[in-house]
Amino acid sequence: MTAMLAVLLGSCANLTFYAQAVNGHMDLMRRAQPIHTLIADPATNSVLKKRLSNVINIREFASRELKLPDNRSYTHYADLERPFAVWNVIATPELSIQLKEWCFIQAGCVNYRGFFSQARAENYAKKMIDAGHDVYVGGVPAYSTLGWFNDPVLNTFIGHSEWELARLIFHELAHQVVYVPGDTVFNESFATLVEQEGVRRWLAHNDVADEYAEYRARYEQRAVFVTLIRHHRTRLDMLFKADIDDVQKRAGKALIFEDLRAQFNLLKTSRSGLARFDPWFSQPINNAQLASISLYTQLLPSFQALLVQQEGNMGRFFDAVKKIGKLTKDERAQMMQRLADEEGYNNLASTF
Repeated sequence: MTAMLAVLLGSCANLTFYAQAVNGHMDLMRRAQPIHTLIADPATNSVLKKRLSNVINIREFASRELKLPDNRSYTHYADLERPFAVWNVIATPELSIQLKEWCFIQAGCVNYRGFFSQARAENYAKKMIDAGHDVYVGGVPAYSTLGWFNDPVLNTFIGHSEWELARLIFHELAHQVVYVPGDTVFNESFATLVEQEGVRRWLAHNDVADEYAEYRARYEQRAVFVTLIRHHRTRLDMLFKADIDDVQKRAGKALIFEDLRAQFNLLKTSRSGLARFDPWFSQPINNAQLASISLYTQLLPSFQALLVQQEGNMGRFFDAVKKIGKLTKDERAQMMQRLADEEGYNNLASTF
């Protein structure tokens, strides 16, 4: 997740929201303890010690091999005594897949609003629903302050497998390298590319074939899921832009969601592992839920092409991304489209 900085520098017009954000983050920072101190403490649980030792190795690899920031982020640990760091509220109009934006000082506009309390998030979501929006509330295990603070490791993700732990740390550190105010999709797609490339290199570095096989399987399952969602999101967009009345759009929307569930259930019969997305489908599906998936993946092909252009050199890749980030939004979109077209051409050529 990008930039809880957006929350911390939020508009003073909403003092209640601003206060919960500052208080929540300060509570998190007060709980943080140095990892080396916890490892040396005989009272620390042995399982936690092992996981924190893994964090040290992952953190060193991130700076040394991936050229991610070498600072004090992820050198401390905090137990928040809850399952998520924050809860994000994501919203769209009833008949649009255009994500609502919330704008903040310095951080620009983002496509979510984060709360340190699940109850506060759900109360805000209810207000958005009452105003006629489709709304999705999702728990988030970590967030980045873009280097303004030393982000700690949290209990909300320390229990993940080693490669999942590495993935999350790589993702959040990537936000400290590049952050473009007002472009959530660009920021999240970039960080997702860094996490995927980082995990691939991390597993190769540790020569753990079984874990790499698990990672590849989960990556491919995720790709199938994202492709399915993206296809139906495109169908929704076409429906909402069609020259028909709202009654017809609502009926078409319901049919698209029904077809999405049916296609997912069909895919599960031929592709193992997709059942892990059952919880996503167990809740009512709406525009916001579908649109939220695109935040992290929409520009992945473009970033993959750019990394290939830089011959896999992470330092050069970061420099290239920074240059693109300085373009205007329209120029940036055109550049990312050209990269995506190149990626598509390369993929097609590789099949012959």
